[in-house]
Amino acid sequence: MIPRVRLRIDLAYDGGDFHGWAAQPGLRTVQGDLETALATVLRLPAAPLTCAGRTDTGVHARGQVAHLDVGEDAVVAAAGRYDGDPVDALARRLNGVLPTDLRVRRVVVAPPGFDARFSPLWRRYAYRVCDGVPDPLTRGHVLAWPRSLDADAMSQASAALLGLRDFAAFCKQREGATTVRTLLDLGWARDGSLLTGTVRADAFCHHMVRSLVGALLAVGEGRRPVSWPAEVLEAGVRDAAVTVVPPHGLTLEEVGYPDDADLATRADQARTKRESP
Repeated sequence: MIPRVRLRIDLAYDGGDFHGWAAQPGLRTVQGDLETALATVLRLPAAPLTCAGRTDTGVHARGQVAHLDVGEDAVVAAAGRYDGDPVDALARRLNGVLPTDLRVRRVVVAPPGFDARFSPLWRRYAYRVCDGVPDPLTRGHVLAWPRSLDADAMSQASAALLGLRDFAAFCKQREGATTVRTLLDLGWARDGSLLTGTVRADAFCHHMVRSLVGALLAVGEGRRPVSWPAEVLEAGVRDAAVTVVPPHGLTLEEVGYPDDADLATRADQARTKRESP
């Protein structure tokens, strides 16, 4: 039997021209483009990927992570005449065939127990908003907001949302899926007219970050009191007053994994359905 290896692939992309991560018939997606490139370079009929977090249409990533299980012979063959590590050659060859809005940052052989989806301890996103004169060069990555925002009030409201909570009020629910998450960090920093919201959690449910940002922007412009996002969270149901902000201001910045010895244990823990506190 041909030995198989699990490859960890770190990648970045501008989500503006993608219909999200997940492959969809007839639509351009990150998974679709990358799997096609992998199948071409590795000379395989298919190259199914698993990612750390499926990003929505228009969402960007600097620190997405995926894994692929493949035979060692295919990796060696793809390196051709390259006399170095064939896995290094794979990263270069992929970037040679991929479009420029999707880049492979590195490819490595994953340690035992690694699972791109289930092994992470946390994912970190950033949402960027400009409440002044927007820079036209960043219009695809920063939300232009027409009114002044109070970053301190937004951070104060954010602090009340931290911890192990049921975020059903801020999620687009899916049948059979839990909305219980541990929100580790959520805060806002200003640099001139640019506000960056940083949010880190063990995992996120559908539309969670964009809904949280929508509620906090309502606080920032004074339409809602600082206490309102926490009140919505406690109500436990979707609130029509919470706006889901546009996707282009959102970027997956980093995925955090435990030490190699703890990867398998963490994956087992993540597969266990979380319960509401």
